[in-house]
Amino acid sequence: MTTALYLQHIDRLRTREFPAERSRSGADVSGPGYHSACLSADEEEWEDLTERLEKRAQCVADHDALVAELTRRWEEPQWISLWSAQARLVAGEAIPEPWAEFAVGFDFLNLWRIDGRWVAVGLDLEAEGPGWDLSVTVTEVDPP
Repeated sequence: MTTALYLQHIDRLRTREFPAERSRSGADVSGPGYHSACLSADEEEWEDLTERLEKRAQCVADHDALVAELTRRWEEPQWISLWSAQARLVAGEAIPEPWAEFAVGFDFLNLWRIDGRWVAVGLDLEAEGPGWDLSVTVTEVDPP
């Protein structure tokens, strides 16, 4: 997917109504007060590590281009750590969605507040391997 397609997807998420109950449609998950989407992830079995590393590098470049374009559109994002949310989850505290799900998979997010909704972009690069996950959430739920 290209940056332009990512932006279109984010714009669709920003304009959709939030459902009353959690639901899934392809790579999109929605629930009360949020829509989340996986834009790119390492979900394949790879025989060629070189190709996998090239795809991972492309995902990093896609993330950087997406953040740059959203910054151009809106403003500099807040860069937030989800460490405290991760620690609170481990301690048994309830963290509201979509933040609980993001805290499990991402250490940091780029975050914008636009038209009464939060837009968060996260990139997770697996420390134990060459995997990746580029995701976005649009929510009216304040970050923890």
